[in-house]
Amino acid sequence: MSLEEYKGVYVFAQQVDNKINNIAYELLGKAKDLAKDLNTDVTAVLLGYNVKDLADSLAEYGADKVIVVDDKELEVYRTEPYAHGLASVINEYKPEIMLVGATAIGRDLGPRVSARVATGLTADCTVLEIGDFNDLMEKKELPNQLLMTRPAFGGNTIATIACPYNRPQMATVRPGVMQKIAPISGAKAEVIEYNPGFTPDNKYVEIVDIIKSKAETVDIADAKILVSGGRGVGSKENFKLLEDLAEVLGATVSCSRAVVENGWLPVDRQVGQTGKTVRPSIYFAIGISGAIQHVAGMEDADLIVAINKDEDAPIFDVADYGLVGDLNKIVPQLTEQLKAAMVEK
Repeated sequence: MSLEEYKGVYVFAQQVDNKINNIAYELLGKAKDLAKDLNTDVTAVLLGYNVKDLADSLAEYGADKVIVVDDKELEVYRTEPYAHGLASVINEYKPEIMLVGATAIGRDLGPRVSARVATGLTADCTVLEIGDFNDLMEKKELPNQLLMTRPAFGGNTIATIACPYNRPQMATVRPGVMQKIAPISGAKAEVIEYNPGFTPDNKYVEIVDIIKSKAETVDIADAKILVSGGRGVGSKENFKLLEDLAEVLGATVSCSRAVVENGWLPVDRQVGQTGKTVRPSIYFAIGISGAIQHVAGMEDADLIVAINKDEDAPIFDVADYGLVGDLNKIVPQLTEQLKAAMVEK
């Protein structure tokens, strides 16, 4: 493998039903930073059927080029045709870096593609940057490597991983970790149409029917204010205190992993390493101890308010404001004070 042949930062632009997933825009924002450090350009890879019209939206969020693989076999996501399509793009255009969102689709697609193109894949990255890799075994320093940082060993440590001898350097990133840029109105990208050809075989899953259910789910990643509860709330019934506070604030209720495990709230409300990464304007951490796995999902909130009876709880280390005491007394009082303040207005 000649590493010099591989150029550019590529992003898998996930779409479903001809709508770009927000993770694609977030990855394009990070790709712009990486490309600037490498003095190269950003390319979005768009797979689907009748999706060429989506190229302009990718340009608005940072794509210099858009490679469109358009085929009837890609109308609905299936592992085999999508893996064939993305792997073929990589083999043909040779990107230096390939970023994929750690969505349900990305987690299925990324490892399969990395295996086909014979490179490594670092999953669930929280930080991506260009830097020097010091190979202690070979006793040499390699410049301009993609340094991929992610939690390891259950979140108890942080590992920085490089892929210095294979290309592309591949990483998956969870939604909400990176920030998309402000859209560039009227931006246009160079559109490259490429189709490697698709021949269905026994690995192609046949989709008999698609049933779309309308579940009343809440995307906590989009919330401006989150009132989050942990094991310390005590019970499912006690979450009524948090719901009352959230109602006054126009906020959304979220939770820690322990709450989901106890069955008090559904998993789509979970914040943390095994839940969702959030960046609200205000984050209330109520009855949450502040384990590193949870903090990893909310530490970038603009303002963090912690309420906990344990004055030594780690959550106070990341909180901007902390209240030590019984949440059963503090939260109702806070709710009433806020109600009164709003009535005065």
